[in-house]
Amino acid sequence: MKTETVVSHTSDSVPSKEGERRGFERIEAIGLGLLGLGLLTLLISPGILANGFDVLIQSVQPVVVDVFLTGPVGIAVIISVILGRLFERLGFTDAMMRVFVPAMRYLKVNPAVIIPSVYNIFGDINAAGRISGSILRQAGATRDEQKIAVATMVQSQQSFSTFMLGMVALTLSGVNVFAVVVIAVFMPLIISPWLLSLTLFRDVKNKDLLLMPRFTPTADFSTVFFKAAKEGVELLLLVLIPAVALVYFFIGVLDYAGIWQPFSSWLESSLLSINIHPETGLLSILVSPTLAMGELQSIASNLDPSLVVGSFVLASSGLPLSAVFGQIPVVWAENSDLTEKETIFAVLVGIFMRFITAFLMAVYLTPLII
Repeated sequence: MKTETVVSHTSDSVPSKEGERRGFERIEAIGLGLLGLGLLTLLISPGILANGFDVLIQSVQPVVVDVFLTGPVGIAVIISVILGRLFERLGFTDAMMRVFVPAMRYLKVNPAVIIPSVYNIFGDINAAGRISGSILRQAGATRDEQKIAVATMVQSQQSFSTFMLGMVALTLSGVNVFAVVVIAVFMPLIISPWLLSLTLFRDVKNKDLLLMPRFTPTADFSTVFFKAAKEGVELLLLVLIPAVALVYFFIGVLDYAGIWQPFSSWLESSLLSINIHPETGLLSILVSPTLAMGELQSIASNLDPSLVVGSFVLASSGLPLSAVFGQIPVVWAENSDLTEKETIFAVLVGIFMRFITAFLMAVYLTPLII
């Protein structure tokens, strides 16, 4: 006997009666509108489409090809990853843990809050979240302490290449590099948890971390070097370049529409008012701090040292905004007790503190360390 199979259609877009026509959906109406606009453009002025596409190419190509693929920034990314993994293999991360984790006892905060920040010193903010989130849970950190951990973590650089290129820029500007690094990179690891535990996130506990996690890899040096080089290339080709190309694609669209120029001018003037170099500051916020530091080191010798310091401090953070609202919340929501909304709030607090640090260092500290 032949068995008939009955298929049930539950979608609203599928007709429920024979002969009934499916109505237009909103996305189809938009598509038809774009089709009509495209045909009309081809009829009246086909050069608009060609010129628009050329503008997009000219917007993306100089950064992706000239800076990352064939320029020094791309090579710096790969080399910095190799150096960072070498330092980890030599015990630098565990050494810093031995210095900073005990210091948390004096702040009466769970010592585990500092682990993501220290681990992120060599610039792996996603790995810092995946590893440190579970450690904070195991250490019994409260939700407020986990927020402190996130807000403190985003005040160190996302990429070790940002740090290395920033060192070049600071050296060329003639400032005291040691003073800038100590105050901008290491002091926030102590000051931020202390300030936040007294103000926004006050549910903290003075607790001993009985079992100190170990972060030094045990693989052979040859394996570490090869994996580090591979990781650097993957970071460049699979993360940085696609992200930069996407951002500059939209910048090209906005520029062609006449929107980008007034908006970028407003942002740049705002950054300049707090002593951050406008162009590189904008790159840190919207595109990539690594790219920003690559641009900064090429012009640092001709800039006011205060602008170099302010730009370096801002770039040494959890920026760009795609990480603030994308990468970091997703990783921490999966690996900690925090929701994405709570994580975003903590990140924004940390980034706000970073802007204040950049302004204070650029205006008040730079004249003292030249």
